[in-house]
Amino acid sequence: MTTTAAPPAQAEPGSAPPPRTPQVPAATIATPAMAGLATVCASTSLTGVVQGLAWLGYILVATVLVACTGLALRSLRVPGPLVGLAQLFVLTCLVTGVFTRSGILAILPGPAAFAELNDVLVAAFEQIRGGLPPVEATAPILCLVTIAIGLVAILVDTLAVAASAPAATGLILLCVYAVPSALAGEMLPWWTFALGAASFAGLLAVDGSHRHRTWRNRTAPGLGASPGSASAPATVVTAALAVGLLAGSTVTVIGTEGSLPGTSGGQSAAGGLGVNPFTSLRGMLQQGGDVELFRVHGLGDERHLFRAFTLDTYRPNQGWGLPDGPMPAGVPAVGRLPLAPGDNGTGENREIRVEPVNWVDLWLPVYGSPRALRGLGEGWYYDRTSGTVFRERRQRPGPYVEVASLTEPTKDQLRAADPRAEALPPVYTSIDEVDQRVVALTRRLTRDENNNFDKAEAIWRYFSARNGFVYDTETAPVSDADALADFLLNGKRGFCEQYASSMAVMLRTLGIPARVAVGFTSGQRNGEFRTITSQDAHAWVEVYFGEHGWVSFDPTPLADGRGFVPPYLRPDDAADDQQPRADDEIPTASDEPETPTSSAEPSVPPGAAGPSDRGGLAEQAPGWSGWGALVSALGAVALTVATIVLGRRITTGRRHRSSGPPVPPWLAPVAASLWLVALVLLGWQLHWTVAAGLLVLAIAVLAPSGARELARRRRLRAIDEATPSAADAAWAELLAECADRGIDIPRSDTVRVAAQKVAQQHHLDDSGKRDLRTVVTAVERSWYGGQGSGDPAFAKAFQGLRESLRRNAPVSWRGRLLPRSLLRRG
Repeated sequence: MTTTAAPPAQAEPGSAPPPRTPQVPAATIATPAMAGLATVCASTSLTGVVQGLAWLGYILVATVLVACTGLALRSLRVPGPLVGLAQLFVLTCLVTGVFTRSGILAILPGPAAFAELNDVLVAAFEQIRGGLPPVEATAPILCLVTIAIGLVAILVDTLAVAASAPAATGLILLCVYAVPSALAGEMLPWWTFALGAASFAGLLAVDGSHRHRTWRNRTAPGLGASPGSASAPATVVTAALAVGLLAGSTVTVIGTEGSLPGTSGGQSAAGGLGVNPFTSLRGMLQQGGDVELFRVHGLGDERHLFRAFTLDTYRPNQGWGLPDGPMPAGVPAVGRLPLAPGDNGTGENREIRVEPVNWVDLWLPVYGSPRALRGLGEGWYYDRTSGTVFRERRQRPGPYVEVASLTEPTKDQLRAADPRAEALPPVYTSIDEVDQRVVALTRRLTRDENNNFDKAEAIWRYFSARNGFVYDTETAPVSDADALADFLLNGKRGFCEQYASSMAVMLRTLGIPARVAVGFTSGQRNGEFRTITSQDAHAWVEVYFGEHGWVSFDPTPLADGRGFVPPYLRPDDAADDQQPRADDEIPTASDEPETPTSSAEPSVPPGAAGPSDRGGLAEQAPGWSGWGALVSALGAVALTVATIVLGRRITTGRRHRSSGPPVPPWLAPVAASLWLVALVLLGWQLHWTVAAGLLVLAIAVLAPSGARELARRRRLRAIDEATPSAADAAWAELLAECADRGIDIPRSDTVRVAAQKVAQQHHLDDSGKRDLRTVVTAVERSWYGGQGSGDPAFAKAFQGLRESLRRNAPVSWRGRLLPRSLLRRG
């Protein structure tokens, strides 16, 4: 008997299909080209965080290589996952060839190249941590930008071309805008958003045109969406959203607006656990972890400042930096060195052995006046004028020995020093655009002094608690347009860069040669050597005194035992005072006695090593949670891609009348579980309450689908076991499947009427109709004939009917997460 009405006229399975018009190829030139253009346009948002436009050329090259690789391989019908891997390999070769010197045949990555790339990326992250956007476009920053946007280009190309889900690329491109927006202190230029919106609209338009041409040439109109075409974009959108959340939560902790700014000057990059060659008068220092950098032998209990480099150019409202132009030529830092200014070579030679531990930079710290260096490889140079040892590219140096003069002049010698500075380059006395209030303050402080030393000491003593100055890693709120005047006259709160920068400017207004030195304090005694860590990073002032050379003045009021007052700045009756002021009680950022550790915040210059301080929240997460989040995310990405690829392969096979392996039913749930685990562990990095909130939210979202799955399994068990209620369970499950697909069949309908609606509205194929006929017959016999549902073909037919529904009318993601069948009564 006939139990279902025939659906609208369709070609019989055995009949010849109508002639097919050649379809538009899936991988056209327009779609990947627009995907690449959208990536480049979105990357213009980096103008707010990176100086210049040099980075745009690297991005263009990386994007073109990614797009061309995808076009070439897809034209050869290479599987989608292999195309993505090939694009990643090409990007790696580009980065290896441009930013390393250790590649195999110059461009092929190897262990040495990966190690060098790691150092470059560490340097980039440290420069971002210590710099206020826009940072200088140094080689590490360019490398990081090339890798980041290159990966974005691969994702966008894969989503737009391989997954045919260009709309999902909007989430990835939005993340490209989110990071600069979070880091930049000002709004991004309007034209970056205009370019991004226009290019994204163009990508959607090209894809819409392609879909329209495909629809016009389709061979089976009227059929429901296949699982590949329906679920793939939704799955891709979900995966893209999770990746965006993961990237946004991890990337944005690299740096914040509160970090110290770089300036337009300077020709070098801070490398690895190095220091940034710029100080600033504004901003809040991001504290770093206590990373061991050096072990110093030969000093014992003596305390001396460890100079990495000096800054001789002041830029108003920006701070001190290196002059524009190339680095000085210098001399090879091997063996005996030219004597430093003020060193006549007659003093005692001190041999100091330094073991770098986690130092990767182009600067090499030295003590006092270096006379000789041993143990360094080729490529290191010494400049006697600036007192620095440097190289052209960052490197992790090995142990080295410095022979230096640590002799310090006396007060009387400094008072009698020749005040003339003819032997120095004019850059050390040059000063422009200093607020007249600062000039007046300087003259008032030094009006009773008649020599350069007493003037410098008077300015040095001004930075004390008696005058309201407080050491703090957070500067006072801005109340004046001029940063220098604001610090000296109003805020009086800051860290080493504020103090050193201010004193050096004040000295130059008097015509006294001065510069800012950046390096480290003396560290801590650790057995036979002194340990210097990232928390010992510091900045101070060096003043030129003719025949005595450059002499150190540290105006920062440290009170944590790291400060050192040299003999020429101590009162005549003072003992071996190691504190910054012999007669001052130094206040901290908080004057409350119950927080004694607030004054022990390290004075770290920009770019100093160590992770950013996020209020201690991250300390609550165990170390394995970060790796767990990464592994879970990678696994989720792999399973998500596998689900999409298998779904599309099944769709293609069905279109060509061929069968293929079905998608394993466990694949999607396991992928979703891994995404959940990754997000929860990522939230744990911020705080356990974030992880708990994500977990509760996930349970709330997944609870309806979980309840629906339990009801489905209960009914299927009754059908498989051929229980007396098997027919009732089958019919209830069939109505529930229809309700989940948005088709509500009234319970008042007869079995045949309901079956007719199922066949028509869900576009069942021939096998599905046969299975539906079997199920309807079994239900009618059970309800009206009292014969039960003991037919052994009943369970198999119902399973076939469910598979036909999945093929021809897949459930939407909304229907899966919020099943409408749960709202049915009865």
